[in-house]
Amino acid sequence: MRQNQTLSPTATTKEQSSYGRSAALMEHTASMRQRRKRGGGGAASERKREKVGQLAKERGRRQRGDGNDNGEDRVATRVRVFKLKPEKLLGKFSFIPVRGYAFESWVFVAFSVEDTFEFSYPTEDPRIMGYKMAENPNFFMAFLFLIFWIAMTNAKYCKYKDPKQPLDIRIKDLLNRMTLEEKIGQMVQIDRSVASPEVMKKYFIGSVLSGGGSVPAKEASPETWIKMVNGLQEGALSTRLGIPMLYGIDAVHGNNNVYNATIFPHNIGLGAARQVDMCNAEDPELVKRIGAATALETRATGIPYSFAPCIAVCRDPRWGRCYESYSEDPKIVQEMTEIILGLQGDIPADYPKGFPFVAGDKKVAACAKHYVGDGGTTNGINENNTVISRNGLFSIHMPAYYDSIMKGVATVMISYSSWNGKKMHANRDLVTDYLKNTLQFKGMVISDWEGIDRITSPPHANYSYSIEAAITAGLDMVMIPHNYMEFIDGLTFQVKNKIIPMSRIDDAVMRILRVKFVIGLFEKPFADLSLVHELGSKEHRELAREAVRKSLVLLKNGEADDKPLLPLPKKALKILVAGSHAHNLGFQCGGWTIEWLGTGGNNLTTGTTVLTAIKDAVDPRTKIVYNENPDANFVKSNDFSYAIVVVGEHPYAETSGDSLNLTIPDPGPSTITNVCGAMKCVVVLITGRPVVIQPYLSLIDALVAAWLPGTEGQGVADALFGDYGFTGKLPRTWFKTVEQLPMNIGDPHCDPLFPFGFGLTTEPKMTDLFPMDEKQLSSS
Repeated sequence: MRQNQTLSPTATTKEQSSYGRSAALMEHTASMRQRRKRGGGGAASERKREKVGQLAKERGRRQRGDGNDNGEDRVATRVRVFKLKPEKLLGKFSFIPVRGYAFESWVFVAFSVEDTFEFSYPTEDPRIMGYKMAENPNFFMAFLFLIFWIAMTNAKYCKYKDPKQPLDIRIKDLLNRMTLEEKIGQMVQIDRSVASPEVMKKYFIGSVLSGGGSVPAKEASPETWIKMVNGLQEGALSTRLGIPMLYGIDAVHGNNNVYNATIFPHNIGLGAARQVDMCNAEDPELVKRIGAATALETRATGIPYSFAPCIAVCRDPRWGRCYESYSEDPKIVQEMTEIILGLQGDIPADYPKGFPFVAGDKKVAACAKHYVGDGGTTNGINENNTVISRNGLFSIHMPAYYDSIMKGVATVMISYSSWNGKKMHANRDLVTDYLKNTLQFKGMVISDWEGIDRITSPPHANYSYSIEAAITAGLDMVMIPHNYMEFIDGLTFQVKNKIIPMSRIDDAVMRILRVKFVIGLFEKPFADLSLVHELGSKEHRELAREAVRKSLVLLKNGEADDKPLLPLPKKALKILVAGSHAHNLGFQCGGWTIEWLGTGGNNLTTGTTVLTAIKDAVDPRTKIVYNENPDANFVKSNDFSYAIVVVGEHPYAETSGDSLNLTIPDPGPSTITNVCGAMKCVVVLITGRPVVIQPYLSLIDALVAAWLPGTEGQGVADALFGDYGFTGKLPRTWFKTVEQLPMNIGDPHCDPLFPFGFGLTTEPKMTDLFPMDEKQLSSS
């Protein structure tokens, strides 16, 4: 802000009237300086300088109203420092232009943004100060140093910036400094497609996300991701209080939005991998290691927040999100919450219950979702109504949330679904009264994508009501993700008109800040390149390969126990590999891979298909023939030693995956019939849930449920050829017909094709001591 008058704000009337003479005096002073530079001056110049001093002394005596000519008298001049608007400030200090009396230029003087101050200097007239500065450059530098020193000593200490302060003190200190506009901005999460540094700064945006398929560039490198995230962070930090933003992503089976990331099996496969030895020992450590690897690969792209794990208990496989559920059994889902410790780190024994925990910058904040009952909707219809008693809800769908909170989960995401007709995004009883108060969850509650819009039917029909219902229910952060101004304006209006109390806003912001402090964003807001090598690392791919082979469930192995087909011999003359999913990395990974709905083909990311894995596993002299959908004549006209058929579902996510028939898409059934009807075959199913298989079971010699294994197809070949044994167990009941659904463990009159927990086992075979040739295999 410019100071347009050159007189001191405290100048007297006499001073103002004498200003003209002072201006003339300073003009004369400047002229003298120029003459000295040209070599003029001498004794005459010295006499003129003395005259200037005398004039100043006389003026000082007149202004004081006495005859005292003591040169030690001081004239105090107050310098007024204007406080600028917060958005105009840069950091702790700002700068204002002050017009120098003896200069025709502007000088910038530092000052504290919190204070005004005054100073005095030992000169007879304030206007002579310009002359002294011109005469003595050291005086000018000392004056500027004095101003800077005053600014520094007047700067207020901010407790929230001090990592040595207790967490609650930091949160309260920051909360007390925030305006309503800043608080509401913290409650907003927008998609990266509408985010920019300018938007972050202008609206104080608290969080940004990458929705499914929302990437900075096709096949973006980790460096590109980090540059984008840090750029948005710069915008957030340029605000008055410098509150860092929180970036989140759906890293639900690895950092699956990112090119070249390791894609782990989807949750249903990890639920099957829970039993890994002949003693049926549980192995939650596997998911914990996967969580740790996922955290590293997420941090490798500069992102500190993952919307995982999904701890839904899928009670009907017709639900399009069933592969996101570990099991139909709530006990297994509880065990799988061990992944939270992998994502966030091991929680200390004395850590306060219910508080979020993140162990450092190699870990990420986790998100238990979708609260609550999302896996129990009628007929498995996505976002539908879960009709169940309170006791049933709490005994089936709630237990995994108890465990997640005890393990320090940082955030909880609310479900689109309803409980007995009440939308969860508007359910104060379960969100505030139970989750926050009874379970003492102190982390952040976040909506799902446009979740508050869907409180009404049709969605967004009454957005003002949706805002009120969601925030009153206890939601802290809203995943908007695009029309953020409508939300900001609507919530601001409701708070200012006391529809929503400020106490509710403060609770939300306090929880958001707590998560940010716990993550360490205030101390280290920017990502660096130190972890980029973790993305798709060999170590993580080996871990994913281990998870694949442990997730495989062997459902059939020959017509009799004494004549198993598996493991297959690696030494054979010619092997047929058939099926739409044998050489399709996209189908193998399923939904939530690079794109929200997933995609087919082998160009979406890097990995190993089942076909490639088979070629790498067999003896180099064994010929592999691949035909995606061979007819019966092709099969019969070739002397194949045996066939491997890989078929299954096409990628899907959420509502697009809802299915009332659960059949294998064409040409899968015809491939099974043409191949298995003519020769010995093993069928590998790539699906996100049990599907209709009973009509083909009599034709199949060996049947393997491989679920959605991800990028490391070698894990399938490891078990098929006996490098490792089959150990997986069904995480859900496999029905005979869809008319039996829903059908879960413990249900009366349960008559499944394969019961919950079923899974045949094999012993590993290190070498082909007795490989079968074509004649031997045919005769068997």
